[in-house]
Order: sequence, then C-alpha cells, then structure tokens
Amino acid sequence: MMIAALFFYLFSAVLIASAFLVITSRNPVHSVLFLILAFFNAAGLFLLLGAEFLAMLLVVVYVGAVAVLFLFVVMMLDVDFAEFKQGFMRYLPVGGAIGAIVLLELVLVVGGWRVDAASLANVASPAPPAMSNTLALGRVLYTQYAYLFIAAGMVLLTAMIGAIILTLHHKVGIKRQDVAAQNARTPKDAVELRKKSFRQGV
Repeated sequence: MMIAALFFYLFSAVLIASAFLVITSRNPVHSVLFLILAFFNAAGLFLLLGAEFLAMLLVVVYVGAVAVLFLFVVMMLDVDFAEFKQGFMRYLPVGGAIGAIVLLELVLVVGGWRVDAASLANVASPAPPAMSNTLALGRVLYTQYAYLFIAAGMVLLTAMIGAIILTLHHKVGIKRQDVAAQNARTPKDAVELRKKSFRQGV
C-alpha cells in the first residue's frame, strides 16, 4: 500500500505540474510535449485504479494520435505569435472577467459537492474476478448505455461534417470530381473509335 500511495502522489504531482506548464509555456511545441507528459501520468493513475483498458486507451488515442497530431500541426504551421499578442491588452478585461466567472462557478460546484449515502447503496456490484476489465466495460457500454453511445457517435459525426463544411473552400479553375456525371457515362461517351491508316499517327 505504501508503494501504491507513493506512485499515486508522484503521478498526481507530475500531472498537475505538466498541466500547469501546458498553459504557461511560451513555446507551443513545449506545451504539446507537456500535454503528452500529462496524458502519460493520467494513464499511470488509471493503472493504479485497476483500469488497464482506459490507461492503454489514453496512451494509444490521445498520446499516439491527438497529441502527436497537435505537435505536427504546430510545427508545420507558420504561426505569427507576435500578431496574436497585439490584441492581448485590448481583450484582457473581458478575458479576465470570463475567467473569474468560471473560477467562481468551479468553487461553488466543488464547495457544494456532497456524497449522498443513498447513492452509495445504489452502486452497481463490481465485476466478477474472472471477468476482465475490457469485458466488463464492453458489457456496460454496449448494453446499458448503448443508446447513449450511439448518440455520442452521432454528435461526433455531426461535428466532423460541420468542420469539413466550414473549412472546405472551392477554388476557381480546379477540376473537381462529379460522381453523378461519372455514373451517368455510357460506353459511347467514354470510348471513341477511330480508323487510322497504317504508319500514320493519331
């Protein structure tokens, strides 16, 4: 128990420190690297809780895909940060007011949070020892919360389609694919036969 508590405090301290450095770092590449470090420490906390599947999911999805994608985008884009800082003082009062409101809401939520004794009695029984973590999570996710899982997928699909529509710009003079026109083509439109004499070019 002493080793588990030691690793818990170690992972928690590094996670909080790296999360703070994500916000305060001036270099965006360093921010993404600290974000990857925060994900790794969060995965370590999941391992201490016995949720191996969630830990591996956090590493594979967030570290292996999202954070690396952020890093590539930040490194490849030529962002003019001096231009971003020009309007900092102008928007500082509005940003500070919004930040103060959000902080006040967090304080009220955390301060008023209580654990109801009746809710503890309604906690579902833990999974049998023979059942793995992945199997238990899959049974709950695809049976009890199947409709919510499908709804979340539809929300993500809608967000993806919206992002594509907002970022898609048609340029003039570029030939685009027309699937309906391709399917409507006949062999007479696609193939042209010409009779040419021998030793004569086309």
